[in-house]
Formats: sequence, C-alpha cells, structure tokens
Amino acid sequence: MTISLKTPRLLVVGDVMLDRYWFGEVSRISPEAPVPVVRVERREERLGGAANVARNAVALGAQTALLGVVGQDEAGDVVQKLLTDLHIDSFLNRDPAISTIIKLRVIGRQQQLLRIDFEHPPTDTVLRNKLTQYNALLPQYDVIVLSDYAKGSLVNVVEMIDAAKRLGKRILVDPKGEDFARYKGASILTPNKSELRQVVGSWKNEDELTTKAQHLRESLDLEALLLTRSEEGMSLYTEGKAIHIPTVAREVYDVSGAGDTVIATLATMLGAGMSIAEAVEIANRAGGIVVGKLGTATVTREELFG
Repeated sequence: MTISLKTPRLLVVGDVMLDRYWFGEVSRISPEAPVPVVRVERREERLGGAANVARNAVALGAQTALLGVVGQDEAGDVVQKLLTDLHIDSFLNRDPAISTIIKLRVIGRQQQLLRIDFEHPPTDTVLRNKLTQYNALLPQYDVIVLSDYAKGSLVNVVEMIDAAKRLGKRILVDPKGEDFARYKGASILTPNKSELRQVVGSWKNEDELTTKAQHLRESLDLEALLLTRSEEGMSLYTEGKAIHIPTVAREVYDVSGAGDTVIATLATMLGAGMSIAEAVEIANRAGGIVVGKLGTATVTREELFG
C-alpha cells in the first residue's frame, strides 16, 4: 500500500504526562515487609499521555504540534526537552500552581512491579489561555487529536470540537468517562472495550454490540466509531457498515500506550489522504507491533511498511 506524498499536519491536544521508568534487579524480599527489593540500575524518561500520541505521530513522519499543560517544575522541563529533541512543535502552558503529571513505573526482571502516579488538575486561568491558543493554532493543521485521560486538560472539549468543526477539520478523540455527549460532533471516537461498556452497557453478542455502537455513533453525530478490542482486534462502525479487523499482535508484552499509537497512526494516515478503512487497517497493524514492546513505545514507518 502506498502513502500519498502529502505530509500530514497534526495538532495533538490533551493531558500531557511524563513516564518515568526505573529498571533494576530483584534478588531478595524486604525484611520490613513481604515486598521485593528493587536495586535500581537504570532510569528512563519518555513522553506520556497526549505527548506520547505526538511522539508516535512524529515517528510516522507527521508534522506534529502538542498543546497541553505542565507544571513549572523539573518534570515539565524534561517534557519540554524531549519534545524539542523529537522536533515536536511545543505549545506547553506552564502552570506554577501544579506539578507535571508523572507516572513512575518500577520494573524488575522486565516485569512492572509498581506504578506511582503524581497528578493535579490545571488551574482555570491556564485552561482559558490554552483555549485561546488552541483557537489561534487550529487553521494551521489538518487533523486534530484530542487525547483525554480525564486529568483536567480537556474540560473545554465541547468548545474545541465546535471550533475545529467550523473550520472543517478532522477531529479524532480518545475518550474517557461515563458520558461521551461532550464529544458530540467529532469525526472519530476510539474507545476501548471497557470505555465503551461504561457508556452503552454490556452486550451479549456481536449483533447487540453493533446495534449499541451504531446507536452511539448516530447520537453523537460521528463519522465513525473505532472500537479497539485488544486481542480481538478492532471494529469500525460507519454509516450502515461494521468492519471487523482481527488482531495482528504476535506477542503481547505491554499494552501501555497502545491506544496512543493507534490514534496517532489513524490520524497520520488520514492526514496523508487515506480512507478510513485503509487508515484503520494500518493503525491495527501499528497497535499489534507496539504491544510487543516494553512501556510506552512507538512504531516506525519501516516497521509498518517495510
């Protein structure tokens, strides 16, 4: 499959995080409590949340910008440096009243032993500034990706979707929460099974799932609903049609960040001029590759098309 020569221009907006990994050896149990003692030998820092979506898009050749909020702290400086190193256009709002969201994972013998989260919602003043900046940036980009981790950066998502829609932009949303009504009017939603179940309830079979998914798609005025189903692959629901794409994962090693890879790949391929069906097929392939890697990772064009 060939990709058009058009370079996609993506604006990623959402909850920006820093993923920290501490790798070490576990050789004994603590005498203080029945827990393993990890002697940390190596540390790694990677972009997380919406920043990981941007990182994935850049790895696939998209011209990518990131709009989000971080603290006026050391972790925020690290996020900024990582974005600069990857040539991601950074529009970070630094909020002195909060700390940058950090997910710290402790890894022993290639197994995650513990995750510690540090997070605070952004302040109203910074969010207002961010919305103004978003409206100013919109005309420069083809595809808008809203990466919602329910950490507070997308409280203005209704206004964001309305503004992008008025300009005729493709709007992709990775949703969170029990109410998807605020995403009404977006182009494509990419929930996983548990996220969809929270909204539409459980289903007994494929027919019932299709009925519920199509009803949700219609009620939210979506072009498409893409359900990511882990080992079951993906299901794409468009007007009058449901397409099921089986998984291509060879070995599932770590699912963290897989949703980021899927939506970044989907947005990049749509921005390059592909149809939804073509873009979903490639996004499914990307998801299958990335779950074979440890932690939040990316997929290259060579891995996808080589």
